Amino acid sequence: MERNLADSADRADYLVELSNIVRDTSFGGPGERSLHRLRLVVEALVRLTGDRDVSVYLVADESLLGGQRHFTDPADGRLLRRWVSTGLVEEVPDADERVLEIAGMTGLQVITGDRYVDHRLEHPWLQGNTWQFLRPEAARRGTVRLLPVDMGVRTAAEISRKMELSALKKQGLLAAGQRPLTEVVTRAWRCPESRCTLYSARSGGRVLLPRMRRGVPTCELHGAPLLDEGVRPGAAQLKAVIDDACVARYTLDEGSQTGVGRNPGPDGIALHTLLSPELAARVSRRHVVVSVKGGSVVVRDTSTYGTRMRSAGKRGELGPWEQLPPESNRPFRPGDEVELAPGLVLTRSGRRFPAELADAWRTEAARTPLPPAAAEATRLI
Repeated sequence: MERNLADSADRADYLVELSNIVRDTSFGGPGERSLHRLRLVVEALVRLTGDRDVSVYLVADESLLGGQRHFTDPADGRLLRRWVSTGLVEEVPDADERVLEIAGMTGLQVITGDRYVDHRLEHPWLQGNTWQFLRPEAARRGTVRLLPVDMGVRTAAEISRKMELSALKKQGLLAAGQRPLTEVVTRAWRCPESRCTLYSARSGGRVLLPRMRRGVPTCELHGAPLLDEGVRPGAAQLKAVIDDACVARYTLDEGSQTGVGRNPGPDGIALHTLLSPELAARVSRRHVVVSVKGGSVVVRDTSTYGTRMRSAGKRGELGPWEQLPPESNRPFRPGDEVELAPGLVLTRSGRRFPAELADAWRTEAARTPLPPAAAEATRLI
């Protein structure tokens, strides 16, 4: 197999995301990690191309070598370390980003089981790609076949949700079964270094997620354990869309009730400067009220002219328009759309803030409870 490994991408026929292949338990026998799976992939490539010397360039996460004890065969860890040291494996902090960088520049076909949903904003060429990705699938007699993958077109809501999970993974905030550590994310943190404002909501800027190190929330910059400042206030982001173009964004705080309309008053969101005279004439002074409480967002119709709403499904697809009953609260979730007038829509940003994320995670966890051993692993040390 080593004869098929290229020491640079420009000498390779295919690109392999090694971490993904080695960890794919759907083929290649039991065990958490195994280089035998790479061997099966190379053999499948030889059959597919008819070329015994077909070459692959391997890219791996640094975490792959960091978990040598997880390899089924201890010799695999030693072999992988030698490949890294001799340049047969490119070891990087984030293999996904490097694989896509190379694939975008070279056009090489990529062998992986990943759909890269969280990378589609930076790499729009992934959307609708039907030719550049191959995924391994178990075949007869312990072999593997490589199937072309239709990457499909993912909605903004799907991409945003995947990006949220990827951000948590990077910070060590995903526990067993891809469960976020909600008990960390929903708390406010502060670095003991007085000049550090990376984690302080009072700084007024972007607040970073803590990085988990040995089970302890830690400052990315100073390496010190963070101080718990209590429950983090929730928030939600609202977008005003006119004729399918986003013209403004608004952040709503926990506990707020915000009127939205033509000119709802000093504590509301006034849209009159964004509207044409014809459109403004169809929008009430205080058309709807959006409330944020306990990680939930609701909308209430208070208009003279009526309001329509359509809800986003799990994959972000929109349902039919429905008339909102006057003065009744209706859940307003990311991706949902509220139409104040034809051509004027309010929508929830795909970005969800900590309180709402925690509520969504708890709901999902209730649907698919962890086994006892995995649940024990999610607890903070």
